[in-house]
Amino acid sequence: MSTNITEDYIDASGGDWEEVVERAQSSGAERLVVNMGPQHPSTHGVLRLILTLDGETVTEARVGIGYLHTGIEKNTEYRTWTQGTTFVTRMDYLMPLFNEAAYCLAVERLLGITDRIPERANVIRVLMMELNRMSSHFVAMATFGMEIGATTVMTNGFREREMVLDIFELITGLRMNHAYIRPGGVAQDLPPGAIEKIRELLAEMPKRVKILRKLLDANPFYLARTRDVAYLDMAACLALGATGPLLRASGLAWDLRKAKPYCGYENYEFDVPVSDGCDVYARYRVRVAELEQSLRIIEQCLDRLEPGPVMIDDAKIGWPARLTLGADGLGNSPDHIAHMMGNSMEALIHHFKLVTEGFRVPAGQAYAAVESARGELGCYTVSDGGTRPYRVHFRDPSFTHLQAVAAMCEGGTVADVIASVASIDPVMGGVDR
Repeated sequence: MSTNITEDYIDASGGDWEEVVERAQSSGAERLVVNMGPQHPSTHGVLRLILTLDGETVTEARVGIGYLHTGIEKNTEYRTWTQGTTFVTRMDYLMPLFNEAAYCLAVERLLGITDRIPERANVIRVLMMELNRMSSHFVAMATFGMEIGATTVMTNGFREREMVLDIFELITGLRMNHAYIRPGGVAQDLPPGAIEKIRELLAEMPKRVKILRKLLDANPFYLARTRDVAYLDMAACLALGATGPLLRASGLAWDLRKAKPYCGYENYEFDVPVSDGCDVYARYRVRVAELEQSLRIIEQCLDRLEPGPVMIDDAKIGWPARLTLGADGLGNSPDHIAHMMGNSMEALIHHFKLVTEGFRVPAGQAYAAVESARGELGCYTVSDGGTRPYRVHFRDPSFTHLQAVAAMCEGGTVADVIASVASIDPVMGGVDR
């Protein structure tokens, strides 16, 4: 047992608790170490912050993670390459389609089929990712509003997100954890009514974003809580590996959609919002501007949608993308069963093996990255030539950005810690994957 008491703080480990308390009371030290989380409502999930306080001032801020560990990366080693999408979509659960896209782009790079993905599939991927960017940013602003007491912002943010989730449910069948983007394309084409639903969003959402801006842009209480709080300039962002809205809020217009295009992003016209405020308010302004740019891209996606396949024309790789439901909405339709059974026995056996065993991927390694709602989301995959990944590892932006907590919070107040973490917008499912 050791109890070391200095004039600044108390460091106690093991031993008799009463003795520790007695020494602490007699030391006269005024500093206090407290836990914020891991169940605290303002820590964005199961995040633990260990704060050393001198009155209301934070003198040291440390991050404790791992409370939501799911072993997703390890689990992918025991599933086929296609089944991996069902795991990775659950990492950062607020941006599942970005998780799927990064993973599939890496797998396609290993397969050498990047240039063979159908144009319609790439347009649908961009469409879904931009919708996902919007839904994620709405949650970021809604939860931030809730944490600083602006409940109207919270209700409005979640209301707007519902419009996007309704579209996701119509297209993929699920509100989240879609496993919709697959190696070679997407699981299935847009269903009837999807384009009309998206056009409704394009007509309504600009008005709702404008209302959100009216609530926050010039709100004196919001400005007081966000201006000059959690300052992180460009040099600090680059040193800490920060990307996405954090980096762009420091004045650097770095966006993988422009710098290293994928899925045909080089064919779309949009701006990269930046700000030189370097604080919480600047990060909010960048995110709300990104909502408006996503609407621009989505509109272009609808204009670029041409009839065509949504899965690669390779029976050894392409997951069946022409599934048809029966009249009960559950099983396969008689037409689809007749199509499957009407082919040769070899074709049926091959289909069965593709679904149960999966396809083989040439030995090698690949890295692919996308500009997610939170920054650069990268997927590193290794194949040993089998039907399952040898290794899958993700560079999750939330994990990287939590390094910035100390730089943002130390020297500020306890109240500023909440605003600082909210401006990072971390999702612990991605951190603890």
